[in-house]
Amino acid sequence: MDLTTEVRPGANRYVSGKGILKEILQYLSNYEEVAIVTGKTAYQAFCDYYGSELPFPVHFYDGSASTENGLNIAQNIQKAQAVLAIGGGRVMDTSKVTAQALSADLILVPTLISNCAPYTPVGALYYKDLTFDKVAYFPKASLLTLVDFEFLLSTPRPYLVAGIGDTLAKWYEIEGIVRRLDWSSLPASARLGYVAAKEIYKILFDDAPNALEALSQKKVTPAFERIADTIIELSGTVGGFAGAYGRMAGAHALHNGLSLLTETHCILHGAKVAYGVLVQLAYTKDYDEITHLLPFYKACDLPIHLSELGLSHVSHHLLKPVADFAASSSETYNLIDPHVTGEKILVALDSLESLTEQTKQ
Repeated sequence: MDLTTEVRPGANRYVSGKGILKEILQYLSNYEEVAIVTGKTAYQAFCDYYGSELPFPVHFYDGSASTENGLNIAQNIQKAQAVLAIGGGRVMDTSKVTAQALSADLILVPTLISNCAPYTPVGALYYKDLTFDKVAYFPKASLLTLVDFEFLLSTPRPYLVAGIGDTLAKWYEIEGIVRRLDWSSLPASARLGYVAAKEIYKILFDDAPNALEALSQKKVTPAFERIADTIIELSGTVGGFAGAYGRMAGAHALHNGLSLLTETHCILHGAKVAYGVLVQLAYTKDYDEITHLLPFYKACDLPIHLSELGLSHVSHHLLKPVADFAASSSETYNLIDPHVTGEKILVALDSLESLTEQTKQ
């Protein structure tokens, strides 16, 4: 059995709308034993919106999104019919570990619009020191994901920006993989993932700047709703249908390599992935596409320089472990180029930095 090759579209139930979290106890009415897994800031934001605490025991994660922390929480809970995760992507992925260990249903309530973790049965797990561990594939997706547009207006702008960047990678990574292949050989589900990624790209270009403006005005608009559903739900369907063709490639591999540098730990996942998109395009020498993307990046405050990732003074000596990690056989840059090397990635990094430096002039 290989979960990585299976079609895994996403949550069993996905519900999005205005004010739906006010009815959360109705969604939980079939459970007698519910355990909450959350972060302190996330849970306070939820309680402020909901108007009170929920009548269930609360367990706080340690911020790492590690297998170890997820299992420790499960040990503390001991028994539950459902695990209710309230938080951002790291809370979601920690809770997937916890729910699996308890053989419990998983219910996910995102507090941020920042990635597809509330939808997909895949988790990005880290070690306790926040270096990247692995991508985990869980046998079960969430039974229910609740996305409340009004609640998500409290998303800090950098998180929505990161969500836009992470979701943009869906198109560029699957396109970078598929361009090397014979279209007639692709499975039907991979073709569907490809088409979905292209539509995601269009929605982002049409709606992302307007969604950011709606966020600043604390106003739910059609563009804000579409971007929220695109980042949380639609992005998860690309890998869900396309499998290895549509989950990760060069952009995510570079992100994983960047986790080796402590200076980048404070930078959000989607911001690093967005920069990785540009590096991947430089790697494949799609310089015209980079030029096409730069106005969008600037409109959405996405990073185009290493200095925006906390790396103001960089050298090949500092970046070589990052590039070598991204080029390793356990990573996914080889889906872009089976003969990838760390040195080639360093050349792409140099090319991108030179190109974007010209935009300052």
